[in-house]
Amino acid sequence: MTEQPPGSVDARFTMAAERTLLAWLRTALGLLAAGVAVLHVVGDFASPVLQTTLGVSLVLLGGASAALGAWRWQRVTRALSDGGPMPGPVGIWVLVGAFVVLAVVFAVAR
Repeated sequence: MTEQPPGSVDARFTMAAERTLLAWLRTALGLLAAGVAVLHVVGDFASPVLQTTLGVSLVLLGGASAALGAWRWQRVTRALSDGGPMPGPVGIWVLVGAFVVLAVVFAVAR
């Protein structure tokens, strides 16, 4: 394997970071589609207010997933090039908590 010049990053790591960002964006797109489906396709909901709340929550969670993925990608890219710390898991745990809450509400409300 050849020696990398100082400050350069192995392309495999930057490409892996980009693939991870794309996974975040696919997740965000799925959440946005689910939110739109709850708002405009799903019928016979227990309450129109609950339907709107769940749909909007899914759309907002999709936007948050895209933003968090982009932020993490930027942090990872900077850490790879500058040698700083990698981003922590706090944002991911917040999204996981939101997923669990929405799943419970959706299961109970349906």
